[in-house]
Amino acid sequence: MREFANKGGRRAVGALMLKTRRSVSLQFAALTLLSILLACCATPKDLQHHVIISVKDQKLALLDRETLVAIYPVSTSKYGLGDWPSSRCTPLGELEIAEKIGDNAPLGAVFKDRRRTGEIVLPNAPGRDPIVTRIIWLRGREPQNANAFGRYIYIHGTPEERNLGLPASYGCVRMRSEDVIKLYEIVGIGAQVSIVDTSLAAVVPGSAGETQIASSNDGGMVAAP
Repeated sequence: MREFANKGGRRAVGALMLKTRRSVSLQFAALTLLSILLACCATPKDLQHHVIISVKDQKLALLDRETLVAIYPVSTSKYGLGDWPSSRCTPLGELEIAEKIGDNAPLGAVFKDRRRTGEIVLPNAPGRDPIVTRIIWLRGREPQNANAFGRYIYIHGTPEERNLGLPASYGCVRMRSEDVIKLYEIVGIGAQVSIVDTSLAAVVPGSAGETQIASSNDGGMVAAP
């Protein structure tokens, strides 16, 4: 009887181990399939567009496969350049677009902590300086701008359009609401962003002499002398 019981116990243990191995194998297969599906559905990085921001010129150039598409006036930090925490400075170097916030928000929509408040602020409204319209959140790629994401460095719309072309922000890169909507719709997650302390002419071929932005016939924006 004892030998029979031992055999029965070994059979039960063996069956349990086999069932466990099958369960683990099925779980692993399911996780592998899920990973493949997520990888297939993931939004590919935007390797086509390149945003170059000149602190010296207070301008932003948009390139499509290194071809100049548009130049927009911007406003970087009035506190200068840097990336240390709480500095309110604009970081230099190579960054990328980490997140985009504000799909379909109306022009002048106010954001607080990256959420719409429901308020609309008109351009150059007196006494108001919120983040409006769109948020393009940047992540640093280099040690010199490693804090950019945690410091909430954005390219965003501003109602203070009268100050564009001058360093007047608290670290972010400000744009006219109409301009930031156009940029937002073109660039994708992962697009390269370079912030430089030189003129655009020094880093963007063909940008010398570009001093304004003109509307194209289809409502887009093109660089114009």
